[in-house]
Amino acid sequence: MKYEVTIGIPVFHAVKYISDTLCSALEQTFPSIEFLVLDDCGGDGSIDIVRQLQQEHPRGKDIRIVSQPCNMGIGKGRNRIIDEAQGDYLFFLDADDILPPTAIATLYEAAKKYDAQIVYGSNERVYDYEGEEQRVERECYEFMSFNKADDFANYAYERYANIPANVWRYLIDIKVYRDNGLRFPDISFWEDFYMTMDLPTYVERAVMLPDITYRYFCRYGTLSNNQKRERIEKQEIVKIAAAIGELKTNSGRLKGSPYYLKRCLKVMMTEFYMVCYILQHKEIICPAFSKQELREMMHSPLSLFSMLGWNKWKIKNLVFYLIGNLPPVICVGIVKSMGKIKGLV
Repeated sequence: MKYEVTIGIPVFHAVKYISDTLCSALEQTFPSIEFLVLDDCGGDGSIDIVRQLQQEHPRGKDIRIVSQPCNMGIGKGRNRIIDEAQGDYLFFLDADDILPPTAIATLYEAAKKYDAQIVYGSNERVYDYEGEEQRVERECYEFMSFNKADDFANYAYERYANIPANVWRYLIDIKVYRDNGLRFPDISFWEDFYMTMDLPTYVERAVMLPDITYRYFCRYGTLSNNQKRERIEKQEIVKIAAAIGELKTNSGRLKGSPYYLKRCLKVMMTEFYMVCYILQHKEIICPAFSKQELREMMHSPLSLFSMLGWNKWKIKNLVFYLIGNLPPVICVGIVKSMGKIKGLV
């Protein structure tokens, strides 16, 4: 069966939340939706709840469950959804979040009206920790429309936070993923950063909306909420660093583009934030990172020659280039000092 939109929901250990999450998807006012649930073999009863809704809900016939052969992680789960989706457009919904009833209708209407390949909605971030009062923050875009080559990428890389690194913020033409062979890396979290870092280079027509189309929940124990964990395995961070390293390696394909230096700077800013994160949480990361390893993370993908001149993007990239070529102790010391100034360490 053909659908206009697929809502893809990767599910792993979501038994406390999946009913509310899936019901919020099923209650969308937009009629032509496939609800594609990816079973990542959590074994906690989440999929039993999905099957019950499949049998009992009026839109249950539009729920399709695909199962991984074993637990394969969120990156591979999202790739499976891209492969399996039957909709013309794809929207990722995490298994513990909520969609407002008109979310898909709002995004789809904008996609058609502006012939957009991708439409970003605004969101509410809900802090919902046990023993603490629930707190809600709104993260809203101003309306913007891009329809010329390089305009969207130029905007995306102009400032670090112009395009946040979450794949649940947008409705996207499935062909953008498939025609360009875009795949998520095999990592436990930050897989969406890797995708969203490159995505603007493949998109010409984009829209950003002030409408709230997503409620994102921050809770104890979720993958995106590492600040609440008591122990972090070093290997998790090593995998993320490798994915960022691949973004550095692949930067060469963008040489000559008007946003090349901006994108390189955004990658290096991410490495800086990652090293600050490691320094801040060094007591719970096991085993520890050496200063040499942290210095290697700060290596720039650019050559010294490419940064000569007075262009502000060259100068900013040159700062990171120089830091990454200092002795490890000095490099880490400077990053730590900069992190303290920014309140990151």
